[in-house]
Amino acid sequence: MKSEVTNTKYPANALPRLTPGQARSIRRLTRQCCNNDNGNCFLLDDGDPCVCPQAISYSLICKHFRRGVLPLEPELEDAILRPKGTRRCKVCGAYFMAGSGRAKYCAECAAEVHRKQKAAHARKKRSGVDN
Repeated sequence: MKSEVTNTKYPANALPRLTPGQARSIRRLTRQCCNNDNGNCFLLDDGDPCVCPQAISYSLICKHFRRGVLPLEPELEDAILRPKGTRRCKVCGAYFMAGSGRAKYCAECAAEVHRKQKAAHARKKRSGVDN
């Protein structure tokens, strides 16, 4: 299995900052969280009701929200967590840093695709067909 690209947009252990539009979408999604009870978080509940920190923050704080709820909105998840300039490989689907505007494949798949294209070209040239 191909490994996902590491997040180079944010330094290690830094929380991604949300734009106002992303923050509104995140607040809407917090209502779908299974740990949310009318704006209170069950995970932080130690007897006193505690406001969900994800609903009042402009960063992605809650690990449960990031892993369990955010994948419900793939476009929003990609906009927040994927670094700028990454693309999805057409063959394997892994994310990779695009070196140019023409890049379609990750490094591993690019070598394999190039080998197959080169073999097809050689077969066509040997057959003597102009098509």
